[in-house]
Amino acid sequence: MSGQDGMERGETEACAAAYVPGSEPKAATRTLPPLRLSLVTLGVADLKRAVAFYEALGLERRVKEATGAAFFDAGGVVLSLYPRTELAADAGVLAGRPGAFGGIALACNRASRSEVDTTLIRAVAAGGRALRPAQPTFWGGYSGYVADPDGHPWEIAHNPGFPFDAAGRIVLPE
Repeated sequence: MSGQDGMERGETEACAAAYVPGSEPKAATRTLPPLRLSLVTLGVADLKRAVAFYEALGLERRVKEATGAAFFDAGGVVLSLYPRTELAADAGVLAGRPGAFGGIALACNRASRSEVDTTLIRAVAAGGRALRPAQPTFWGGYSGYVADPDGHPWEIAHNPGFPFDAAGRIVLPE
C-alpha cells in the first residue's frame, strides 16, 4: 500500500527509524559549520515563462547550459526553477495544486518605499499577480505581496530596521 507521499509503508518506517534520537551514526554527531541557506528551488509549470518573469525582475540567469532547470544569482542565495511535478517526485511528496498556499512566502527587501512600489509594478507587468498592495506595516516598514506566474507568493518590503551592508545583504540587529 502506498502512503500519501508515494512511499511504501516499509520505506516510510525505515526512513523514520533512521531519525530516531539516540540511533544516529557517529557521523551525525560531529560538529558542523552553521547551516546557511544557499539555494531556493521553486517548482514551476512552464520553465520558459518562469525564466522570463524572473529575468524581467532583474535577476541574472547563470548556468545557462543547464537543461530542464534554471539558476539565478539572487545575491548570495541561488534561486532555482525546476518543473513542479519533477521537484515533488524528487522530494517524495505530492505536487499539490498550483497556486495553493504552500506554507511559505519568499521575500525581497528593498532600500525604499519607492523601490517596493516599482518592484511590484514590474512583477505584475511581467506576468505576476498582485496579492496585496503595498502599505505601511505594524512593524514600521512598508510591504506588498505579488505571486509569480506559478503562484509562489513574494513579499516585497522596505524594513528600515534591517539596513543593508555594502554588498547589499541585510544586517540584522543583535
